[in-house]
Amino acid sequence: MGPGARRERAAPAARDSWWVLLCLSLLLRTSGFQAANASKPNILLIMADDLGIGDLGCYGNNTLRTPNIDRLAEEGVRLTQHLAAAPLCTPSRSSFLTGRHSFRSGMEAHDGYRALQWNGGSGGLPENETTFARILQQQGYATGLIGKWHQGVNCESRTDHCHHPLNHGFDYFYGMPFTLVNDCDPGRPPEVDASTRARLWFYTQVAALGVLTVALGKICGLISVPWKAVLGAASLVFLFFVSWYASFGFVRRWNCILMRNHDVTEQPMVLERTARLMLQEAVSYIERNKHGPFLLFVSLLHVHIPLVTTKQFLGKSQHGLYGDNVEEMDWLVGEILQAIEENGLKNTTFAYFTSDHGGHLEARDERGQLGGWNGIFRGGKGMGGWEGGIRVPGIFRWPGVLPAGRVIHEPTSLMDVFPTVVELGGGHVPQDRVIDGRSLVPLLQGTAEHSAHEFLFHYCGKYLHAARWHEKDSGRLWKVHYMTPRFHPKGAGACHGQGVCPCSGDGVTQHSPPLLFDLSRDPSETRPLSPGSEPRYHAVLARVHEALEQHRRTLSPVPPQFSLGNIVWKPWLQPCCGTFPLCACTQDGDPNEA
Repeated sequence: MGPGARRERAAPAARDSWWVLLCLSLLLRTSGFQAANASKPNILLIMADDLGIGDLGCYGNNTLRTPNIDRLAEEGVRLTQHLAAAPLCTPSRSSFLTGRHSFRSGMEAHDGYRALQWNGGSGGLPENETTFARILQQQGYATGLIGKWHQGVNCESRTDHCHHPLNHGFDYFYGMPFTLVNDCDPGRPPEVDASTRARLWFYTQVAALGVLTVALGKICGLISVPWKAVLGAASLVFLFFVSWYASFGFVRRWNCILMRNHDVTEQPMVLERTARLMLQEAVSYIERNKHGPFLLFVSLLHVHIPLVTTKQFLGKSQHGLYGDNVEEMDWLVGEILQAIEENGLKNTTFAYFTSDHGGHLEARDERGQLGGWNGIFRGGKGMGGWEGGIRVPGIFRWPGVLPAGRVIHEPTSLMDVFPTVVELGGGHVPQDRVIDGRSLVPLLQGTAEHSAHEFLFHYCGKYLHAARWHEKDSGRLWKVHYMTPRFHPKGAGACHGQGVCPCSGDGVTQHSPPLLFDLSRDPSETRPLSPGSEPRYHAVLARVHEALEQHRRTLSPVPPQFSLGNIVWKPWLQPCCGTFPLCACTQDGDPNEA
């Protein structure tokens, strides 16, 4: 064979080689793109409302049935020292969404209200705050919120929606812009600002009785007062009554509503079907976005009073209505996880379950306890220092990435979820502000032995109640209490007769020197240490004080979102379907005959 023939046969071979190389290059680029997408998991965050850490089987409860959440823990990682950043709904959720203590954004009490009271108030999560949803949205995620918001709605007009979820990085919202309260159930006693409501009704009755007395005196000739003065006084009493009854007389209509995105779909909401609607929305969102990546935050209405429970679960638990509600909540979680599995997303979904704070010990009625059980931990909802108010479940699952059945006994925070999901989604935490949370990725994967937190600070409103020091070298976990609530009755373990324990004033005891506990040996905080029982007593207090001073240097004043001007109901800000004040609609958004 001559050289020309060899060249002719080599040319097609060379061309074939180029085609092979080109195909391999395209395959590598495609597989690289798929790998990049695979590294961004779907993110499912489920948060219960007012759930006690002792209410779950995986945290030691052997009388309530929570098989779905227990299975989630078996298949993933369970944290035993997971801590809320605040002991009440609004500030805790603000910290969860932003990775920052709530007082940094003004979402904390300043000697007044400790949570938002109205959909028609002007307070809420400021527009300049960055949520994990906003960062993941920028990374190409679909971002949805189903359930409770409780971070405000409007600022200046009924339609500006400055605090709305869609203005904070979520591209879909269905649920309650407020929170469940007893007022949502016509058969329950009032809850929203009940003490103020009672005082206003008392003042109205006294004033009306005074006017009637004067009118009777005038009729009987006992008092010489012009009828114009009597009618004027009666008009003032009537105006005073209308001024407060316009809000407090219609709490259910103003606060207990459902919205889809910017539109009110049900006003007032029908409690008996709300759980079903929330579940349908969550499953539908998963199915619509299964080609991902997506972030879905399911903010459950369970297990907040009034404990709305469907007939399927009523009377089925060993712990009355509260137990029934917990078991229904577990079923809802199971249905959502089932939707993840049925859509083939289990191995590509980072799932998380928690509660916003501890169980509500003061929630009781004539039938017994209506709040959760916080296990061995002292205190409950509303108490910023005691463990029972802030220690919450923390369960993570990502099959094939996170080790199944692992239990971590390191101090972590709800604020850590922010940097964790931002990292998983390929984003970066903001560098122009203080971020209090730390990514949990190394701890969850097992590449880090200890939590990134050496110190954690526990606030009740704007008041620092406690601080903890995780001394990693020795394994000791020190807890210092500067203030503690005064329980009522004494020794009761809660503030019965009040909604929750106060943060300041006569309702707290200030400790000087502060109380010191070693949680590694006394997790129930029953044995305060002293210089006689702990040789390092003064050294520990001095080290925590030094860290506290450093922490205080990071604080700066911000506009308070819970000021009286922001808290009060403003009719021009009230979300409404129909023509205000005749706000009423059914699930399809059309005004109904009510």
